[in-house]
Amino acid sequence: MLYTICIALIVVASILVILAVLVQNPKSGMAANFGASNQVMGVRETSDFLEKFTWTMAIVIVVLSLVATLAMDKGLVAESNSEISKDAKALQERVLESVPAVPQAELPAAQPEQAEEQAAE
Repeated sequence: MLYTICIALIVVASILVILAVLVQNPKSGMAANFGASNQVMGVRETSDFLEKFTWTMAIVIVVLSLVATLAMDKGLVAESNSEISKDAKALQERVLESVPAVPQAELPAAQPEQAEEQAAE
């Protein structure tokens, strides 16, 4: 239950981050520190709020991801890992059976005259 709530909150926070980034002025944030800032006071405060909001949502996403990882059902994770392991082993066996380890080259057959000469020597 906690896992599902965390995933839902991560989705909401991700959408909010996307919207906050799209609303921001491209010359605000870290780029404003390197160039001349031509913003009025109100716009500057709005960009500061959006930047803080973006960083806050990014931290919320990281924390919720860690909580969701800890809240996962251990039995389902173990079962999933064993199924993945079985699939990987089956795939490895199929690949090893279909492709020879060393490329096979056809040797030209010796002509009968050469075979007789070699046998006489």
